[in-house]
Amino acid sequence: MRSDLVVDGQVDALPLTGTRVRGDAVTAADAIVVEHLSLLGASHVGGGPLRVDAIDVHTDWQDLTGRRLDEVTAQAALGLMAVHGRASGSPARIGVPYVSTVAGVVAAQGALAALLAGSRGQRTGSVRVSVAGAAMLTVSQYLAAGSAEDGDDTGEVSEPGVPPPFTALDGVVFEVETLDPEPWRRWWTSLGAAPGDVARGWRAFVLRYATAAAPIPPALHEITRRTPFVDLCVSAQAAGVAVQEVRGLAARRADVDAEGRFGTPWKISAGLPAADLPELPAGRLPLHGLRVVEAGRRIQGPLAGHVLRLLGAEVTRVEPAGGDPLRGMPPMVGDCSARFLALNRGKRIVEVDLRSASGRSTVRNLVDGAHVFLHNWAPGKAAEFGLDSADFTASNPGLVYAYASGWGDARGADAPPGTDFVAQAYTGLGEQLRPAGEPRAGSLMTLLDVLGGLVCAEGVLAALVARQRDRRGQRVDTSLLSAAGVLQAPLPTVQPTWTRWDMPVSVTDGHIVLAVGSDPVVAEATLGDPGTLTTDQAVSRLAAVGVSAVRVCPDPGELADDPATTGLIEIDGCAFVRPPWRFTS
Repeated sequence: MRSDLVVDGQVDALPLTGTRVRGDAVTAADAIVVEHLSLLGASHVGGGPLRVDAIDVHTDWQDLTGRRLDEVTAQAALGLMAVHGRASGSPARIGVPYVSTVAGVVAAQGALAALLAGSRGQRTGSVRVSVAGAAMLTVSQYLAAGSAEDGDDTGEVSEPGVPPPFTALDGVVFEVETLDPEPWRRWWTSLGAAPGDVARGWRAFVLRYATAAAPIPPALHEITRRTPFVDLCVSAQAAGVAVQEVRGLAARRADVDAEGRFGTPWKISAGLPAADLPELPAGRLPLHGLRVVEAGRRIQGPLAGHVLRLLGAEVTRVEPAGGDPLRGMPPMVGDCSARFLALNRGKRIVEVDLRSASGRSTVRNLVDGAHVFLHNWAPGKAAEFGLDSADFTASNPGLVYAYASGWGDARGADAPPGTDFVAQAYTGLGEQLRPAGEPRAGSLMTLLDVLGGLVCAEGVLAALVARQRDRRGQRVDTSLLSAAGVLQAPLPTVQPTWTRWDMPVSVTDGHIVLAVGSDPVVAEATLGDPGTLTTDQAVSRLAAVGVSAVRVCPDPGELADDPATTGLIEIDGCAFVRPPWRFTS
């Protein structure tokens, strides 16, 4: 493992060189903390609870009722299974350790924030991370939409249909992507689709990021099934639609090292000398007094800015003239989308036209007065706008400049758009997410957008620690592809194999899920036919014989009234997730 990096011919320490991590990784989340802090340069010695220098770091797997969760029961109880399975009409288990990974990244964020606070004059004795709170961050937009007081959820798509991916005549499974309706119309029209099907398909397709449902008219799927993949690719290219084959784990293995891993989640490089960060007053959150400018779209960039705001930063969000169009997506809280507020509430908004010199000048002036600038623009846009990291070296040498991309530098100029569902298809997640026997298909829950935003915020925090230590500006590069590497490492060789008791089990009023390690033979003997029992009856009978099970939350909006989670939520027109960290001196 490297303990330094080379910048402009000089050897510079990694952000956490000199930091010591002590303790054992008891859970998968702990393992992420140890691995990530080690990749950032910290040394690790096992034995005892986790400590980062003099800071205790603890991930709490109990909910507010004292019930201990694990990976599977957390997915079930906290709404992730409901969102992941929404497109199929039934809750579904996510076949990767998503909650554990997210909790580990969030705990690493807390440790980095505490180190930063210490370097700014405020000692932190411990960081406690609520795993339930971290998990709910991943479904925060669905929680907000499902709990909005106006009850208008017209952003949901209710027409019958079949979600992507599509299948070609020769059996190739693939995803498509376009951010505009006209290429979609041109492509399907060239394939002979009926105008009504094209229009209904576009509505379902464009809303899939918000709704986790994409009921594409069956007629469109029928068209691709009778067309060879090569012909679909040629017609898509002519129409301006991107196509990405849904790769399997065998293809993904070409991207890993000998240990089945994908390298570091971030690239952090040092720049020019800079002044100290402002001192942190007592009793304030770790990022208090720091100014962040965020030019984010969709989820990845906005969530990174949201995390930094939850840690105390003042975040200014740059939006296009007229405001982000997603502000108008129902259901509404006042005059703004609940989904949008879930990631952007509390940010100062500045509207600019980046096509104009005055708009670009406005952003430059904002960034010149900031400590952090982060964006997830398309490749080349920052340089085109004159807002790349090199453009600020003279005017703001201490800037932490963060770029959250789709592909990083892993794919060439002809790569498809680096969006969530395309990235899932490329990385083989479609094979990992579902058990053996089911066809490859990604999740319409934005798994990589969310994790990508969290990894970007983690990189920014590490860069701020390095900036404060070395008094030099920093650049951070992360991507959806690097986030997928965090989730997939070490890469397995086959799809997971589950019994019926490893997945949601149907009862008369919903579904239950057994805790990891439960004995399926005991469960079978105890419940008999679960379909004749209510949730409460099934959970109680299992508890009586020592088998732990939980009710599957059917919609994240219900968490707003659940005693297990209400203390982790703030209500203001709808439900918002509170910060998952607790810092004590």
